[in-house]
Amino acid sequence: MKAVSLFSGCGGSDAGVISAGFDVVMANDKLAYARDVYLANHSETDYVLGDIARIQTFPEAELLVGCYPCQGFSQGGLRNPAAGINKLYLEFARALRLIKPRAFIVENVSGMVRRNFSHLLEDQFKVFTEAGYKVKAEVLNAADYGVAQERRRIFIVGIRDDFNTDYHFPQPTHGKDTEQPYKTIRQAIGDLPAWPDGEFYAREFHWYYLSRNRRQNWDDASKTIVANPRHMPLHPMSPPLKKREHNVWEFETDAPARRFSYREAARLQGFVKDFIFPETTAGSVDMRYKVIGNAVPPPLFEAVARALPSGIWG
Repeated sequence: MKAVSLFSGCGGSDAGVISAGFDVVMANDKLAYARDVYLANHSETDYVLGDIARIQTFPEAELLVGCYPCQGFSQGGLRNPAAGINKLYLEFARALRLIKPRAFIVENVSGMVRRNFSHLLEDQFKVFTEAGYKVKAEVLNAADYGVAQERRRIFIVGIRDDFNTDYHFPQPTHGKDTEQPYKTIRQAIGDLPAWPDGEFYAREFHWYYLSRNRRQNWDDASKTIVANPRHMPLHPMSPPLKKREHNVWEFETDAPARRFSYREAARLQGFVKDFIFPETTAGSVDMRYKVIGNAVPPPLFEAVARALPSGIWG
Protein backbone atom coordinates (compact mmCIF):
# COMPACT_ATOMS: atom_id res chain seq x y z
CA MET A 1 0.00 0.00 0.00
CA LYS A 2 1.29 3.44 -0.94
CA ALA A 3 1.19 6.65 1.09
CA VAL A 4 1.82 10.31 0.25
CA SER A 5 3.07 12.53 3.05
CA LEU A 6 2.71 16.32 3.21
CA PHE A 7 4.30 18.74 5.70
CA SER A 8 6.53 15.76 6.43
CA GLY A 9 9.35 17.37 8.40
CA CYS A 10 12.12 14.94 9.28
CA GLY A 11 9.80 11.96 9.01
CA GLY A 12 8.12 11.15 12.33
CA SER A 13 4.74 10.49 10.75
CA ASP A 14 6.33 8.58 7.90
CA ALA A 15 8.42 6.36 10.16
CA GLY A 16 5.12 5.43 11.79
CA VAL A 17 3.28 4.60 8.56
CA ILE A 18 6.29 2.68 7.21
CA SER A 19 6.27 0.56 10.38
CA ALA A 20 2.54 0.04 9.80
CA GLY A 21 3.28 -1.48 6.39
CA PHE A 22 3.03 1.41 3.94
CA ASP A 23 5.46 2.53 1.23
CA VAL A 24 5.82 6.32 1.36
CA VAL A 25 6.20 7.27 -2.30
CA MET A 26 6.35 11.05 -1.82
CA ALA A 27 7.09 13.44 1.02
CA ASN A 28 7.18 17.23 1.12
CA ASP A 29 8.35 20.09 3.32
CA LYS A 30 9.96 23.52 3.01
CA LEU A 31 12.79 23.06 5.52
CA ALA A 32 16.03 21.90 3.90
CA TYR A 33 17.53 20.22 6.96
CA ALA A 34 14.28 18.36 7.62
CA ARG A 35 14.66 16.88 4.14
CA ASP A 36 18.33 16.04 4.79
CA VAL A 37 17.43 14.15 7.99
CA TYR A 38 14.50 12.41 6.33
CA LEU A 39 16.54 11.13 3.38
CA ALA A 40 19.40 10.04 5.64
CA ASN A 41 16.92 7.68 7.30
CA HIS A 42 14.49 6.93 4.42
CA SER A 43 16.47 7.31 1.21
CA GLU A 44 13.89 5.46 -0.91
CA THR A 45 11.25 8.20 -0.63
CA ASP A 46 10.87 10.92 -3.27
CA TYR A 47 11.17 14.06 -1.11
CA VAL A 48 9.95 17.25 -2.81
CA LEU A 49 11.46 20.32 -1.15
CA GLY A 50 9.38 23.49 -1.42
CA ASP A 51 6.05 25.19 -0.93
CA ILE A 52 3.13 22.77 -1.09
CA ALA A 53 1.14 25.36 -3.06
CA ARG A 54 3.52 24.91 -5.99
CA ILE A 55 2.98 21.16 -6.26
CA GLN A 56 0.35 20.54 -8.90
CA THR A 57 0.42 16.75 -9.26
CA PHE A 58 0.76 13.89 -6.79
CA PRO A 59 1.38 10.16 -7.20
CA GLU A 60 -1.42 7.67 -6.64
CA ALA A 61 -1.71 6.43 -3.07
CA GLU A 62 -4.09 4.59 -0.78
CA LEU A 63 -3.25 6.83 2.20
CA LEU A 64 -2.54 10.56 2.56
CA VAL A 65 -0.93 11.84 5.76
CA GLY A 66 -0.07 15.35 6.84
CA CYS A 67 1.06 17.41 9.80
CA TYR A 68 0.54 20.97 8.66
CA PRO A 69 2.38 23.56 10.78
CA CYS A 70 0.85 24.35 14.15
CA GLN A 71 2.37 27.63 15.32
CA GLY A 72 -0.99 29.36 15.11
CA PHE A 73 -2.57 26.84 17.47
CA SER A 74 0.34 25.97 19.74
CA GLN A 75 0.54 26.88 23.41
CA GLY A 76 4.16 27.77 22.70
CA GLY A 77 3.24 29.96 19.74
CA LEU A 78 1.38 33.24 19.26
CA ARG A 79 -2.03 31.53 19.28
CA ASN A 80 -3.37 33.89 16.64
CA PRO A 81 -6.61 32.58 15.08
CA ALA A 82 -6.13 34.90 12.08
CA ALA A 83 -2.61 33.71 11.22
CA GLY A 84 -2.28 32.58 7.60
CA ILE A 85 -0.39 29.46 8.68
CA ASN A 86 -3.65 28.21 10.20
CA LYS A 87 -5.12 27.77 6.69
CA LEU A 88 -2.59 25.29 5.34
CA TYR A 89 -5.22 22.58 5.79
CA LEU A 90 -6.74 23.92 2.57
CA GLU A 91 -3.62 22.78 0.70
CA PHE A 92 -3.97 19.37 2.32
CA ALA A 93 -7.61 19.31 1.19
CA ARG A 94 -6.53 20.18 -2.36
CA ALA A 95 -4.17 17.21 -2.40
CA LEU A 96 -6.91 15.04 -0.90
CA ARG A 97 -9.26 15.87 -3.77
CA LEU A 98 -6.56 15.19 -6.37
CA ILE A 99 -5.25 11.90 -4.94
CA LYS A 100 -8.57 10.53 -3.65
CA PRO A 101 -6.88 8.08 -1.24
CA ARG A 102 -8.89 5.49 0.64
CA ALA A 103 -8.05 7.20 3.93
CA PHE A 104 -6.17 10.15 5.39
CA ILE A 105 -4.56 11.00 8.73
CA VAL A 106 -3.80 14.49 10.02
CA GLU A 107 -1.90 15.34 13.22
CA ASN A 108 -1.72 18.69 14.97
CA VAL A 109 -1.33 20.22 18.42
CA SER A 110 -4.17 19.73 20.89
CA GLY A 111 -4.54 23.52 21.14
CA MET A 112 -6.60 23.29 17.98
CA VAL A 113 -9.58 22.29 20.14
CA ARG A 114 -9.57 25.61 22.06
CA ARG A 115 -12.74 27.63 21.76
CA ASN A 116 -11.10 30.47 19.82
CA PHE A 117 -9.98 27.98 17.15
CA SER A 118 -13.24 26.01 16.98
CA HIS A 119 -14.26 27.63 13.69
CA LEU A 120 -11.02 26.43 12.07
CA LEU A 121 -11.45 22.88 13.33
CA GLU A 122 -15.06 22.91 12.14
CA ASP A 123 -13.95 24.15 8.72
CA GLN A 124 -11.43 21.32 8.43
CA PHE A 125 -14.23 18.86 9.06
CA LYS A 126 -16.31 20.69 6.46
CA VAL A 127 -13.73 20.69 3.66
CA PHE A 128 -12.68 17.09 4.30
CA THR A 129 -16.32 15.96 4.38
CA GLU A 130 -17.03 17.85 1.16
CA ALA A 131 -14.03 16.06 -0.40
CA GLY A 132 -15.89 12.79 0.20
CA TYR A 133 -14.71 11.47 3.59
CA LYS A 134 -16.24 10.39 6.88
CA VAL A 135 -14.19 12.31 9.43
CA LYS A 136 -13.39 11.75 13.10
CA ALA A 137 -11.02 13.49 15.52
CA GLU A 138 -9.59 12.71 18.93
CA VAL A 139 -6.83 13.99 21.20
CA LEU A 140 -4.29 11.26 22.03
CA ASN A 141 -1.35 11.18 24.44
CA ALA A 142 1.88 9.69 23.07
CA ALA A 143 2.68 8.20 26.50
CA ASP A 144 -0.35 5.92 26.13
CA TYR A 145 1.24 4.30 23.06
CA GLY A 146 4.75 3.49 24.24
CA VAL A 147 6.47 6.88 23.92
CA ALA A 148 8.51 8.05 26.94
CA GLN A 149 6.90 11.48 26.84
CA GLU A 150 3.72 13.28 27.81
CA ARG A 151 2.60 14.71 24.47
CA ARG A 152 -1.06 15.37 23.67
CA ARG A 153 -1.97 15.85 20.00
CA ILE A 154 -5.16 15.89 17.96
CA PHE A 155 -5.58 13.38 15.14
CA ILE A 156 -8.12 13.83 12.36
CA VAL A 157 -8.83 10.67 10.38
CA GLY A 158 -11.02 10.26 7.33
CA ILE A 159 -12.34 7.17 5.50
CA ARG A 160 -13.58 7.63 1.94
CA ASP A 161 -17.39 7.67 1.72
CA ASP A 162 -17.67 4.73 -0.66
CA PHE A 163 -16.40 2.35 2.05
CA ASN A 164 -19.17 1.29 4.39
CA THR A 165 -17.01 1.39 7.52
CA ASP A 166 -16.02 3.74 10.32
CA TYR A 167 -12.70 4.53 11.94
CA HIS A 168 -12.13 3.78 15.63
CA PHE A 169 -9.15 5.32 17.39
CA PRO A 170 -6.70 2.87 18.95
CA GLN A 171 -7.01 2.02 22.62
CA PRO A 172 -4.02 2.85 24.86
CA THR A 173 -1.37 0.15 25.02
CA HIS A 174 0.60 1.57 27.97
CA GLY A 175 -0.30 2.95 31.38
CA LYS A 176 -3.32 2.53 33.62
CA ASP A 177 -5.66 -0.36 32.80
CA THR A 178 -3.25 -1.82 30.21
CA GLU A 179 -0.77 -4.68 30.32
CA GLN A 180 2.28 -2.42 29.94
CA PRO A 181 3.50 0.41 32.18
CA TYR A 182 4.39 3.80 30.75
CA LYS A 183 7.78 3.92 29.09
CA THR A 184 10.32 5.90 31.15
CA ILE A 185 13.14 8.31 30.45
CA ARG A 186 15.56 5.68 31.70
CA GLN A 187 14.30 3.12 29.19
CA ALA A 188 14.59 5.61 26.34
CA ILE A 189 18.00 7.23 27.01
CA GLY A 190 19.61 5.43 29.95
CA ASP A 191 22.37 3.99 27.74
CA LEU A 192 23.52 7.38 26.39
CA PRO A 193 26.49 9.37 27.80
CA ALA A 194 25.87 11.84 30.61
CA TRP A 195 27.64 14.75 28.90
CA PRO A 196 27.36 14.47 25.10
CA ASP A 197 29.56 17.43 24.17
CA GLY A 198 28.20 19.48 21.31
CA GLU A 199 24.79 17.82 21.34
CA PHE A 200 22.89 19.94 23.84
CA TYR A 201 21.91 23.58 24.29
CA ALA A 202 24.34 24.82 26.93
CA ARG A 203 23.25 28.42 27.48
CA GLU A 204 21.95 29.80 30.77
CA PHE A 205 18.60 28.92 32.35
CA HIS A 206 16.81 32.23 31.93
CA TRP A 207 13.95 33.50 34.09
CA TYR A 208 11.23 32.23 31.75
CA TYR A 209 12.76 28.76 31.71
CA LEU A 210 12.66 28.77 35.52
CA SER A 211 9.05 29.95 35.64
CA ARG A 212 7.89 26.31 35.80
CA ASN A 213 9.15 22.85 36.64
CA ARG A 214 11.03 21.48 33.62
CA ARG A 215 12.31 18.27 35.17
CA GLN A 216 11.06 14.68 35.54
CA ASN A 217 12.75 11.78 37.32
CA TRP A 218 14.48 8.91 35.52
CA ASP A 219 11.52 6.57 36.05
CA ASP A 220 8.90 9.01 34.76
CA ALA A 221 7.86 9.90 31.23
CA SER A 222 9.43 13.12 29.96
CA LYS A 223 7.66 16.41 29.72
CA THR A 224 6.79 17.44 26.16
CA ILE A 225 9.76 17.68 23.80
CA VAL A 226 9.68 21.09 22.10
CA ALA A 227 11.29 22.58 19.00
CA ASN A 228 12.89 25.55 20.76
CA PRO A 229 16.13 24.39 22.42
CA ARG A 230 15.91 27.13 25.05
CA HIS A 231 12.76 25.48 26.41
CA MET A 232 13.89 21.84 26.14
CA PRO A 233 13.11 19.90 29.38
CA LEU A 234 15.86 19.09 31.87
CA HIS A 235 17.81 15.87 31.84
CA PRO A 236 17.03 13.93 35.09
CA MET A 237 20.74 14.04 36.06
CA SER A 238 20.03 17.70 36.85
CA PRO A 239 19.13 18.57 40.46
CA PRO A 240 15.39 18.82 41.23
CA LEU A 241 13.64 22.17 40.98
CA LYS A 242 11.69 23.63 43.89
CA LYS A 243 9.04 26.33 43.74
CA ARG A 244 10.05 29.52 45.50
CA GLU A 245 6.98 31.60 44.56
CA HIS A 246 4.43 31.90 41.77
CA ASN A 247 6.21 31.34 38.43
CA VAL A 248 9.60 31.17 40.13
CA TRP A 249 11.50 27.88 40.49
CA GLU A 250 15.10 27.24 41.48
CA PHE A 251 17.50 24.32 41.60
CA GLU A 252 17.74 22.61 44.99
CA THR A 253 21.53 22.33 44.73
CA ASP A 254 24.42 23.70 42.68
CA ALA A 255 25.06 20.32 41.02
CA PRO A 256 25.50 20.35 37.21
CA ALA A 257 22.32 20.70 35.17
CA ARG A 258 21.54 20.52 31.47
CA ARG A 259 18.73 20.18 28.98
CA PHE A 260 18.13 17.01 26.96
CA SER A 261 20.40 16.73 23.92
CA TYR A 262 18.87 16.61 20.46
CA ARG A 263 19.75 12.91 20.24
CA GLU A 264 18.03 12.23 23.58
CA ALA A 265 15.05 14.25 22.36
CA ALA A 266 14.81 11.98 19.31
CA ARG A 267 14.78 8.90 21.55
CA LEU A 268 12.11 10.48 23.77
CA GLN A 269 10.04 11.14 20.65
CA GLY A 270 10.18 7.43 19.86
CA PHE A 271 12.64 7.49 16.95
CA VAL A 272 14.89 4.46 16.48
CA LYS A 273 18.15 4.26 18.42
CA ASP A 274 20.32 4.55 15.32
CA PHE A 275 18.45 7.58 13.94
CA ILE A 276 20.80 9.58 11.72
CA PHE A 277 21.46 13.33 11.91
CA PRO A 278 23.50 14.04 8.77
CA GLU A 279 26.39 16.49 8.87
CA THR A 280 25.30 19.24 6.49
CA THR A 281 25.76 23.00 6.42
CA ALA A 282 22.14 23.43 7.53
CA GLY A 283 22.45 21.03 10.44
CA SER A 284 23.25 23.29 13.39
CA VAL A 285 22.50 22.08 16.91
CA ASP A 286 19.49 24.41 17.08
CA MET A 287 18.18 23.09 13.76
CA ARG A 288 18.51 19.49 14.95
CA TYR A 289 16.41 20.35 17.98
CA LYS A 290 13.88 22.08 15.74
CA VAL A 291 13.25 19.21 13.35
CA ILE A 292 12.97 16.69 16.19
CA GLY A 293 10.73 18.89 18.35
CA ASN A 294 8.38 19.49 15.42
CA ALA A 295 8.11 15.78 14.60
CA VAL A 296 5.31 13.35 15.40
CA PRO A 297 6.30 10.45 17.69
CA PRO A 298 6.51 7.52 15.24
CA PRO A 299 4.93 4.93 17.60
CA LEU A 300 1.90 7.17 18.08
CA PHE A 301 1.40 7.69 14.35
CA GLU A 302 1.92 3.98 13.76
CA ALA A 303 -0.85 3.14 16.25
CA VAL A 304 -3.27 5.49 14.47
CA ALA A 305 -2.35 4.05 11.06
CA ARG A 306 -2.67 0.42 12.21
CA ALA A 307 -6.19 1.18 13.46
CA LEU A 308 -7.40 1.96 9.93
CA PRO A 309 -10.04 -0.69 9.07
CA SER A 310 -8.59 -3.55 7.02
CA GLY A 311 -11.67 -3.70 4.83
CA ILE A 312 -10.81 -0.48 3.00
CA TRP A 313 -7.66 -1.93 1.45
CA GLY A 314 -9.66 -4.47 -0.52
